[in-house]
Amino acid sequence: MSKIKVENNPYLNRGIGLFSQTGLSTPIVNTTDELTLIDGGVGTLTVPANGFKVGDTFWAYMGGNISSVNGDTLRLRVKTLSGVTLADSGLITMRNATNRPFIIDLKFSVWTVGGPGTASILTGGLFQYLENASDKFDSAPSGSINNTTFDTTVSQTLDITAEWGTASALNSIQTSIFYLTQVYG
Repeated sequence: MSKIKVENNPYLNRGIGLFSQTGLSTPIVNTTDELTLIDGGVGTLTVPANGFKVGDTFWAYMGGNISSVNGDTLRLRVKTLSGVTLADSGLITMRNATNRPFIIDLKFSVWTVGGPGTASILTGGLFQYLENASDKFDSAPSGSINNTTFDTTVSQTLDITAEWGTASALNSIQTSIFYLTQVYG
C-alpha cells in the first residue's frame, strides 16, 4: 500500500500565517477622519523591497462590530502605509445597525513585479454587516487592479482604513479579529 506524502499535497496547504491581531482595535467613532482598523498583533504586515513574486496570493480576513445611522456613509480603503491604494469601497450608504457584526474578506494577487507602471496587483473584497431590520446582511463588493502606483521594488506595509461621512457617536466600527495569510507563493 502506498502512502500519500502530506507535505507534497497542495490541497492540504493551509497557507502561511503572516499576521494575527491580538486585541480589539481602537474604535473609529464620532469622527470623519480616515483611521486604521488594524491593531497590534504578532507577525508582520510588511513585504520587504523586492519581496513579492509573480503569483504571490494573499488572503486577509477582518471582523468586529459596527454601529451606524441609517443613511450615513462609510468608506473603506485597503492601502499601503506609503499611500498606494489597493482597493476603495467608495461611499457605502449604511443602514441602521447597533453593535452588529461585520466582516471584510480580501484577496490579493501579484500579477507582475517592478516599479510603478510595471508592477500590478489585483485586489478583490467583500464587506458585509448585519443591519438591525430583519437581521438582514448588507454587502458591498469591491475589486480593482493597481498597475500604476503599485511598486514591488520598495517595502510595502498593508493597512485597512475606515472613514465615516458624518461624525456621530452612533457611527462606530471596531475590529476584534484580523489575520493575513499567504495562500500561494
